[in-house]
Amino acid sequence: MPRYKLTLEYDGAPFVGWQRQANGPSVQGALEAALFALCGEAIVAYGAGRTDAGVHASGQVAHVDLVKSWDGLRLREALNAHLAPQPIAVLRAEQVEADFDARHSARMRHYVYRIVNRRAPLTFERGRAWHVKRALDADAMNAAAKALLGRHDFSTFRDSQCQAASPVRTLTSLEVARVDDLIEMRVSALSFLHRQVRSMVGSLEHVGAGYWSAADLKSALEAADRSRCGQVAPACGLYLARVDYA
Repeated sequence: MPRYKLTLEYDGAPFVGWQRQANGPSVQGALEAALFALCGEAIVAYGAGRTDAGVHASGQVAHVDLVKSWDGLRLREALNAHLAPQPIAVLRAEQVEADFDARHSARMRHYVYRIVNRRAPLTFERGRAWHVKRALDADAMNAAAKALLGRHDFSTFRDSQCQAASPVRTLTSLEVARVDDLIEMRVSALSFLHRQVRSMVGSLEHVGAGYWSAADLKSALEAADRSRCGQVAPACGLYLARVDYA
């Protein structure tokens, strides 16, 4: 059976997350329904990352096995026709080797978190970014974030329901930058703990607001204690931006 790699973009607001669940519509479920409508078979879609409810993606990756061989362009167009009008788009569809695995073959995952920092309410960005009214110092956030780089026990920034076997992860890149009212945090690692990025962003917001110092953030990390996390940033600002493969 030929295997296909699908690169997806979606608005996470209407969904309970990537993973198929009984309590509401999921991105995985919508994609599998589109595949069934196209092929007449129950096909499982395997994703590179299990984004939470409300989390968006501009570069999620999935793989599927199909009985019939498809031209990548035709497969993309057919799936998009069946996915409409849901806010999910197949950006690319390409045949890959049989041992390709969207999750296990990944070499790096890249997330972006977006904050709109202004007093005025959001209009175009509503549901697409975290609206923070109080003034934030993005340079202070960026400087403090350097303490999170490298290999650490990230228990402080790990959700209590996280099922990962170990809280140890390695952050290869973490940058905070501001352009006008928009503050973006870009973070990369092979893998992340459940709600790790949103937990780190929430604590960095404390630094930007002047409630925490860089030393406070470093101390919270070293405590390896979930109760030391500043807050969990809302899902609406988080995007799975890209997944890299060998």
